[in-house]
Amino acid sequence: MSKPNFVPRKQELQLKSENTSLFLQVIISIAVFIFAITLSGVLAVDSMIDNWNRSILGSLTVQIIPSNNLNKEKAVAETLAHQEKVVDFLRSVNGIIKVTPLSDEQLGDLLHPWLGDDVSVSELPIPRIIDVKIDSSVNIDFTQLAKDLSTVSPLASLDNHKLWLNKLIAFADGLKMIATTILLLVSLITSGAIFYTTKMSLGLQHNVIEILHIIGAKDTYVAQQYAKHMGTLGFIGGLGGIIFAVPAIFFIGNLAASIEGGIISDTSLTICDWIIILSLPVFSMIIAVITAYYTVKQTLKKML
Repeated sequence: MSKPNFVPRKQELQLKSENTSLFLQVIISIAVFIFAITLSGVLAVDSMIDNWNRSILGSLTVQIIPSNNLNKEKAVAETLAHQEKVVDFLRSVNGIIKVTPLSDEQLGDLLHPWLGDDVSVSELPIPRIIDVKIDSSVNIDFTQLAKDLSTVSPLASLDNHKLWLNKLIAFADGLKMIATTILLLVSLITSGAIFYTTKMSLGLQHNVIEILHIIGAKDTYVAQQYAKHMGTLGFIGGLGGIIFAVPAIFFIGNLAASIEGGIISDTSLTICDWIIILSLPVFSMIIAVITAYYTVKQTLKKML
């Protein structure tokens, strides 16, 4: 038996040859680039807030003011004695897990960005710092704890970080709201570009579509061809946007990491975050397919 000759089927709608295809790809690439950069910022802010909640809300700081004794050695000894009494008291408080007085080396590391390498911490009348880890499941009365600390040592003061941390979290939430608005606008603009490009193409292909209807083609058939074409453009355009966005994200991340001792340097993107970002071309393809399909369906009902 002779093998049948299969002739490849040509699409009746020559959508690839339209000038609007390249324009739409560029628009989608720019949109995905902006979307990826903004989304990475939102995810990084989420990571930053999570780090604050785990590392800061679960801790507090006790400061021991240096003694005013004119004799330097006695002043240091008195300050350390007050620190020891405060440490013993804190370890007896319910809800406190760990009490760690900072050493001279650790204090030096904290002061290094301001004082430099040439200054010895032991020669300065600086406060002693005690890092305290607390159990988040235990409700501690910080007002009463501060009063008790002042009784144990008049040189001790308490900072539970909540006041300034709440302001930072409110600021971060504001940034997230702005970024989310940008993401929504970029999505709407992209959908709008696909919508108007599809309608323009339908106008150019009006005669061909009429012939297809005459020979029995349904609106769904035409809509599927447009959905496939626009989906391809959406994926290719999204891929181009991601190719430019990933180096930009790494560049911004390196700038944030170079801030010594800064809060911004606590941000990071997880593997799941990167999976979400790298899947944006698929997301842009889905948006393009859905928008084009329903645009064609609704437009053809009015045109024909």
